[in-house]
Amino acid sequence: MRDYTAGMWIFGRIVDRYATDGYGPSVGTLQQIELASQSGIVGLDVNFPFPEAGLDADEVRRALDSAGLHAVCVTPIIYGGRFRRGSFTNPDAALRREAVELSAAAVEAASVLGAGYVKFWPGQDGYDYPFQCDYGEYRRLATEGVRSVASSFPETRFGIEYKLKEPRNRLFWSSAAATLLAIDQIGLDNIGVVIDFGHSLFAKENPAEMLHLVHSAGRLVDIELDDNYREWDDDLTVGSVHLVETLEFLLMMRTIGWGRPVKLDLFPFRENAVAAVQASIETLRQLEERCDRLDIESLRRAQQDQDAISAQRVARAALLG
Repeated sequence: MRDYTAGMWIFGRIVDRYATDGYGPSVGTLQQIELASQSGIVGLDVNFPFPEAGLDADEVRRALDSAGLHAVCVTPIIYGGRFRRGSFTNPDAALRREAVELSAAAVEAASVLGAGYVKFWPGQDGYDYPFQCDYGEYRRLATEGVRSVASSFPETRFGIEYKLKEPRNRLFWSSAAATLLAIDQIGLDNIGVVIDFGHSLFAKENPAEMLHLVHSAGRLVDIELDDNYREWDDDLTVGSVHLVETLEFLLMMRTIGWGRPVKLDLFPFRENAVAAVQASIETLRQLEERCDRLDIESLRRAQQDQDAISAQRVARAALLG
């Protein structure tokens, strides 16, 4: 049976631009870990730095150990308001250095926590208007920022999580193809891609196809699952909207031989966080069972002929019986 991990933020207080005081009470780092331990997952994507004064990686490591969890990765918060004009692409050289230094500190925290990789989500590295930036300089800053961190820690694995937009209207790391191209231009072996099912939907991609693309390039670092309506990064529970595409994605995970845990990236604004994670895990286990029912031989024959109706019949039989 597959194991599942989750983003730490799921168990915290979530805000939006209307409920700026958040949905629910404030939840500290250690309490988030305790809530996560009740949800059926085995590991956490840990944000860094920790908001509590004096809380260090050693104490977080002890809390994770006590809760029976491990740190999947550490994600430096290079997307907050301080970096509203960009992290690695900020026009202020001092803030660009600060983003690099924060990322380096996250590498050290990851070492203490025993995390498998450091995740970059440069959500402010983008722009909002036509003519706002020099695209060549913008690309240079984005790639050199990542290169400067990754080259300083050649033994550390780094994963870049791409997203079409938000909080900027256009992000540099916007799609699987754009991210793979930029990584190739950086030219380091220790950088790869974290593919988020919902981000791929949002970018109008086919998630299963992009999973295969990233894997075939040798750059797949991690997989995150959620769902949305393809217009925004809603981070809904898994399979709540795109059930068929989720099934296809799970089949592609099997095809490429992905046996590691899968991470959940949810934003349960009004739902109980533990229940949302448990519901996603339940859905995924049911869909894994439906994957077992797929008539792979018939499916491959249909695919060889590009016979859409026969292929859909195979998928429908697995899902509906």
